Amino acid sequence: MLQEIRNLIRKELLIEWKQKYAFNGLLLYVLCMVVVISLAFKGNLNPLTWNIVYWIIILFVAINAVAKSFMGERQGQLLYQYTLANPAAIIIAKLVYNMVLLWLVGLICLYSYGFLSGIKIADWPLMLSIVLLGCATLSANLTLVTAIAAKAENRATLLAVLSFPLLVPVLLILIRLSRYAVEGKEGGLLIENSYDQLFMIGGMSVVLWVLSVILFPFVWRD
Repeated sequence: MLQEIRNLIRKELLIEWKQKYAFNGLLLYVLCMVVVISLAFKGNLNPLTWNIVYWIIILFVAINAVAKSFMGERQGQLLYQYTLANPAAIIIAKLVYNMVLLWLVGLICLYSYGFLSGIKIADWPLMLSIVLLGCATLSANLTLVTAIAAKAENRATLLAVLSFPLLVPVLLILIRLSRYAVEGKEGGLLIENSYDQLFMIGGMSVVLWVLSVILFPFVWRD
C-alpha cells in the first residue's frame, strides 16, 4: 500500500513537472489577484475584508487545482490505474498531492497578500495553523466530490451541486477563525475563543479523509 501511494504521488509530480503551465497558471492567478486588490484599495483594506478576499482567492485556486484530479484524466488512464493499484492507495495519493499543492499556493498567497496590502497579522502561528488546516479540508472536500462527479456525464454541474453545501460552512468557519488571527485583541476578539472552532475544522478534515478512503473504492468499482 505505501509503495503504491509513493509511486502514485511520484506520478502526479512527474505529470505536474511536464505540464508546468498548470502550476504556473495558479501562481499567476494568485499574484494577479493579490496585486490588483492591493492596488485597488491603496492601503484602505480593513482586516475583515482582507480576510474574506483571501479565502475567496484560496477557494478559486482550490477548485482549479483539485478539479483536475480525476476530471483531467482520460477513461483509459483510469482503467489502467484500476488494474495496477488499490483504490485506497489512489485516493490517498490524490488527497496528499492536492493538500500539499494547496498548502504551497496558500502560503505563497498569505505572505504576498499580507506584504503588499500592508495588513499586520496579530497571531502568525494561529494564522498558519488555520491556513494549513483550511487548505487540507478544502482539498479533501473537493477531491472526494471530484471523484464522485467524474463518474457522471454532466461533471461540472454535479461538482457545483455537491460541493456547494460542503464548502459554505467550511469557508464561514475559516473566515471566522482567521479574524482571531488577523485582528486579535486589537479587534476586540479573544484568541482563546478560536480553539474550539480550530478543533472543529481539524475534525472535519479528518472525517473527509476517512470518508474518502471508505467511499472511493465503491465509486471506483463502478
